[in-house]
Amino acid sequence: MIRHTGPLAEGLPPDDDVLLDAPDDRLATALAAAGHAEHGPAAALLAHTREAAEWENRDRYVQRLAAFAAARPEWFAAWQSADPHDPDLLLVKAEVAAGRAFDSPARAELLRDVTPLILAAADADRRDPVPWRLALDHARGTNAPHTVFEELWAQAVRRATHHYGCHVSALQYLSAAWYGSHAECFDFAERAAEDALPGSLLQALPARAALAYLTDRTPRGIPRARLDAAADLAVGLSATYDAADPWPAEVRNLLACVLIRLERWPDALDQLRLIGPYATSFPWDRLSDDPLGEFLHLRDGVRLEVAAALPLLRGPRTSADHYS
Repeated sequence: MIRHTGPLAEGLPPDDDVLLDAPDDRLATALAAAGHAEHGPAAALLAHTREAAEWENRDRYVQRLAAFAAARPEWFAAWQSADPHDPDLLLVKAEVAAGRAFDSPARAELLRDVTPLILAAADADRRDPVPWRLALDHARGTNAPHTVFEELWAQAVRRATHHYGCHVSALQYLSAAWYGSHAECFDFAERAAEDALPGSLLQALPARAALAYLTDRTPRGIPRARLDAAADLAVGLSATYDAADPWPAEVRNLLACVLIRLERWPDALDQLRLIGPYATSFPWDRLSDDPLGEFLHLRDGVRLEVAAALPLLRGPRTSADHYS
């Protein structure tokens, strides 16, 4: 094992080079300006995503900017003073309020006060699916019945049939941890993946359902073959993107976690190489209060597991060798 561990580090960046939730160049510029109390670049970035209908990027940027606004409110307060009716501001404002409510013991009560903010964001641009992703999160937090969820889901898919963020929110509502079951969660995820466009992150939804199942304290009812099929589908999706690409980073981190839980060590090592320096909080924050530390710890553990399985007189095997 000692002999093989070193060579197996090939393709893995050093621990000090791994970043947690690293922003892309556009978001990095907006966050740097916000750190200096300047809201202009953030406003311009979100305006571009809205005008160009970049809904997936818009959703990611809104969540990151809202988290930054909650921690560093000066730039956001300046934006509100300068343009209180800006549709992009209204969306971030609703996201900030929802995030605070979810973090509170009085979640359901506080979320009801967020309803007008979500409606204002939805009315500001009726094409935008992101307020409806937020509405689906809101429904989950307020114990909304399935009938309300289905109405909101219809509004979301009417605007963007294949929007990943809306599907993730719907999957969470249908999960065993909230108002559904593991079987219902898998059924929804597999249907969405089957209908997904080539290269769509929706093909990773079954892997997300698998992670929810594998991290349940008492998982039962889902056969191993279904879990492996979910992982295999996400492996195929990951292969369509370049190594160390920040766009599929969260999906690759999710997939690596699933493969580790399934003890598919060579496949997990392959994904860790593809992740490169782009660790993401999810899913590691579900396992530890130190997501980056958990990622690095498990990365070392995967190398040891692969090394332990290698014959003493052979070099490191590829994934193809492992399954031959």
